Amino acid sequence: QTSVEILLPIVRTSSFQNPISFSGKMAETHRPEIQLKVNSRRGLGVGNVIHPVEVESSPTPLLAAQRAGYQSQTPSPFREIKHFKKWFPWLIPSFVIADVVMFIITMYVNNCPKNSVTCIVTFLGRFSFQPFKENPLLGPSSSALEKMGALDVNKVVDDHQGWRLITCIWLHGGLLHLLANMLSLLVIGIRLEQEFGFIRIGLLYIISGFGGSLLSALFLQSNISVGASGAVFGLLGAMLSELITNWTIYANKLAALVTLVIIIAINLAVGILPHVDNFAHLGGFSSGFLLGFVFLMRPQFGWVSQRYAPPYSRAGANKPKYKTYQRVLWVLSLILVVTGMIVGLVALLRGVNLNDHCSWCHYMSCVPTSRWSCDTSAVSCVSEQTDNQYTLTCSDSGKNGTYTLTDPNTSQLRGLCSQLCR
Repeated sequence: QTSVEILLPIVRTSSFQNPISFSGKMAETHRPEIQLKVNSRRGLGVGNVIHPVEVESSPTPLLAAQRAGYQSQTPSPFREIKHFKKWFPWLIPSFVIADVVMFIITMYVNNCPKNSVTCIVTFLGRFSFQPFKENPLLGPSSSALEKMGALDVNKVVDDHQGWRLITCIWLHGGLLHLLANMLSLLVIGIRLEQEFGFIRIGLLYIISGFGGSLLSALFLQSNISVGASGAVFGLLGAMLSELITNWTIYANKLAALVTLVIIIAINLAVGILPHVDNFAHLGGFSSGFLLGFVFLMRPQFGWVSQRYAPPYSRAGANKPKYKTYQRVLWVLSLILVVTGMIVGLVALLRGVNLNDHCSWCHYMSCVPTSRWSCDTSAVSCVSEQTDNQYTLTCSDSGKNGTYTLTDPNTSQLRGLCSQLCR
C-alpha cells in the first residue's frame, strides 16, 4: 500500500482559489504628482501591472517650468514599478513538466507485465497500470515508487536516506493523483510566480514540500508516501499570510480573508478521509504560511508613492518601507520555521514517533466512521507452494487464495497479496 499525500488507494483532489492579483487604476487629479491605487481581488481575472502615472492637466507657466526642470528625474508615464512588476512564469510550468517526466520514468521502471500477474490498459506495454485493487489511481506499484525515492521512514532513519524527504514530492501514486496535483499547482503557482517571481516561489514550494514530508514522517511511519500535495498546500498557506502581512494595500479585505479561510478549511477537512495523508497537508500548509511572511512581504504604498513621486512634490518626513507589524511577523515567522524544521528533523533521525506523545493526533489525518476504517497498516501474506499452485493467506484476516503461477517473482506475489488482503 502506498501512502501519498495520499495513502493509496484514495486520491486527494482539491479546489484552490487563485492568488491575489493587483490591478492598477489611474486617478485623475489636478496635482502634478504621482498617485497609486490598488484594487485587489481574489479571482480568475488577470490583473494589470501597477504604473506610476503623471496626470496630464493644464499646468500654470510656473508649474510647467518646474516640470521641465525635473523632467529627467520624473518617471515616464506607464513605467512599471519594480516592487509590483509582473514576472513571466516559467518555474511552475517547469515543475509540472518535471513531475510528468518522473511519472513516466516511474511507470517504465514499474513494468507491470513483467512484475505483476495482471495489469490494466495492457496495450501500453510496460507502461500499463497496476490492477485496480492494488492501485485504483492508475499508477505503479508501491515497490516501484519506493525504488524511485518515495518517503519510507525506515530507510530515512535506519539507512540514512534523508534525501527521500525531498524526492517524494516529485513522485505520484497514479495518473489521477498526478492530474489533480498538477492542476492545483498550475492554478495557484503560476499566479504567485507572476506576482512574486520564480526565486521566492521556488524556495517556498521546495521548503513547504520538505515541511510536509517531515511532519508526515513523524506521524505516519508504516507506509510510504509520495505526492506534491504538501508543497501545493504550502503555496495555499502563503496566500493567507501574504494577505495578512500586506493587509493595508488591499480593498475588500474582510471578504478576501473569509473566502480564503473557508477554502483552506474545506481542503484540510477532506484530509480526514481514509488513505489521505493530511499530516503532509498540515505540514506543508504550516510551513508555507510562515514562509509567506518572510518571502511575500510588500512595501507599503506610502513609501512607494513617495519613492516614485517627483522631488518637488515630496513632502515632510520619509515614510518607512515596511510597517512595524510586517517586520515583527517577518522575524517571528523566520524563527519559528527554522526552529521547527531543525527540531523536527532531529526528532525524525532519532526515530521519534509523535503518535507516542499525542494520543489523539491521528484523528487529524483520519476520523474512523461506520463507513470506513482508518487502518493503513501494511499487509503481509504467508505463501505455500505445491508445484505451480501458490496459496496465499493474509496474516491479519486469515483470508486465502490459490493461484496458478509459473516461477513468479517477489513483486508478483506481493501484488497478489495486496489484492487479496485489501
